[in-house]
Amino acid sequence: MQREQNRLEKALIVRTPLEVEQSIKQMIASLNEEIARLQGQRDDHIDRHPQLKQDIKLLRTIPGIGMQTAVRICALYRSRNFTSAAQMAAFVGLVPKMHESGQQRGRVMLSKKGSAVLRAALYLPAVVSKKYNPDIAAQYARLLQRQKTPMQALGAAMRKLVHICFGVLKHQTVYQSRQLEISATGA
Repeated sequence: MQREQNRLEKALIVRTPLEVEQSIKQMIASLNEEIARLQGQRDDHIDRHPQLKQDIKLLRTIPGIGMQTAVRICALYRSRNFTSAAQMAAFVGLVPKMHESGQQRGRVMLSKKGSAVLRAALYLPAVVSKKYNPDIAAQYARLLQRQKTPMQALGAAMRKLVHICFGVLKHQTVYQSRQLEISATGA
């Protein structure tokens, strides 16, 4: 979709034949219709399965998790028999891995052994969560204070988001921020 919009923008800037512009606009309209049709099918499927609908509703209580991310996380959670949040995070490739060889100590990086598509799907929710989710915001600030790079802190936020999603789905409870609980008790 974005590629077609970029083509249209370029066609409008450069002198392009009217037929080409119309063709690109038709392609964009067709893609929008197909996206709407597929989203309708997705929503119908969710409506026909009460447990799936409940899982998505619970996931959407987590600040930073929208419909598309909730659907992807739910599909991942239901497609595998994860016994722990760490196992789910490892499957996605959000676990730290030490890169070293012989005497040389390397840097700690994400393993990236899992699904790149799922990691990419968690990137923007993590960016949003560091602002609106108190648990992730506190962790992000703590890691920055420990001289971690913003990207390392964001990777940790993505991992924490997976852990939170796992907990919400496993226990079938609405998300409650631990930071708000701590501040309410005064501890």
